[in-house]
Amino acid sequence: MRILLVGAGGVGSAVVPIAARRDFFEHIVVADYDRSRAEAVVSKQVTLQAASGQGDVRFSAIGLDASDQGAVEAALREHDCDVLFNAVDPRFDMPLFRAALNAGAHYLDMAMSLSTPHPSRPYELTGVKLGDEQFAMSPEWRAKGRVALVGMGVEPGLADVFARYAADHLFETIDEVGIRDGANLVVEGPDGEESFAPTFSIWTTIEECLNPPVVWEDGDWHTTEPFSEPEVFDFPEGIGPVECVNVEHEEVLLVPRWVNARRVTFKYGLGEEFIDVLRTLHKLGLDSTDPVKVKGMEVSPRDVVAASLPDPATLGGRMRGKTCAGTWIKGTGKDGRPREVYLYHVVDNEWSMREYDSQAVVWQTAVHPVVALELLARGAWKGEGVLGPEAFDPVPFLDLLNEYGSPWGMREQ
Repeated sequence: MRILLVGAGGVGSAVVPIAARRDFFEHIVVADYDRSRAEAVVSKQVTLQAASGQGDVRFSAIGLDASDQGAVEAALREHDCDVLFNAVDPRFDMPLFRAALNAGAHYLDMAMSLSTPHPSRPYELTGVKLGDEQFAMSPEWRAKGRVALVGMGVEPGLADVFARYAADHLFETIDEVGIRDGANLVVEGPDGEESFAPTFSIWTTIEECLNPPVVWEDGDWHTTEPFSEPEVFDFPEGIGPVECVNVEHEEVLLVPRWVNARRVTFKYGLGEEFIDVLRTLHKLGLDSTDPVKVKGMEVSPRDVVAASLPDPATLGGRMRGKTCAGTWIKGTGKDGRPREVYLYHVVDNEWSMREYDSQAVVWQTAVHPVVALELLARGAWKGEGVLGPEAFDPVPFLDLLNEYGSPWGMREQ
């Protein structure tokens, strides 16, 4: 397998050291708009392996504009890549998605094509939903015998694998699939005090948190107000109780396509300060992606916000704590009795920094697509068309994740 990895930011830079420990691929071309950033990621990995007495020529770096579909197609052909791994913001999904299709490559992303709220009733009805543009092109992917695996990160991704595992092996009927994400991570400032520094792409965080959240219920999708239905969820492995709220997320659009559940929700443990910041950005119009003129130059307010905050990939040394991603399933167990379980995956920042020099949130996002690519390369996962993680047998994935040294867990509720 030859892979074009588009994006050398937080997640992209974490993918390389994870993949470097595996032998399922022939070569990974790391591409970024800023070629020097891609080169730095590759150089760091080569230096680490040289220090351990091992040579690895399986990585190279190029400059590439993810918005330039023609250039992406040319890169796929020039480097003879049979998979495009999208590790950039979802605003670039469609040019990358179409480039892979045209070049005859398989495709994988961690966040689906963007939504557009309903024009008149955004907090009741869906407009264009996450992934709608991609799923509409599924016949074209099937016609070419290629697979586009969408939403294959941690959330979405592993959380969806958990939903399919529960449906196959733990439950006879499912009342609710509830994705719950929380952490006790703290980022320290220069003075040692806790500082405001998002641990994941602020561009993506603004998109998913300020759009109308989607809920699946009784056979259809509907929307609600941002940050609605607050609840306190007790996260495992010492993280403890965290207040979680509804936000827009891909799992709610993916799970019902393959798993029969009466209700599907996604709630995120953002914290009061983070919610206040997001509401302020929205109130001031700083969440907008529409360019505004500033001293004769056109800039997107959201891009300015992103540029003003530290790169999440650089925060690991200032972070402490754990992050948890998981799926809470309620229903009737195989024995006919009521059952609730929480399937989860926890990453300790101290461990991910020590083992991979990568902060916990981006490492947790990066490991799951690498596992999925290995399953595709080895033929354990097969498919054609546009598919979510739920479309595949979950057992090989969960077994291989354990082999990667980052085991998942299950807690009866």
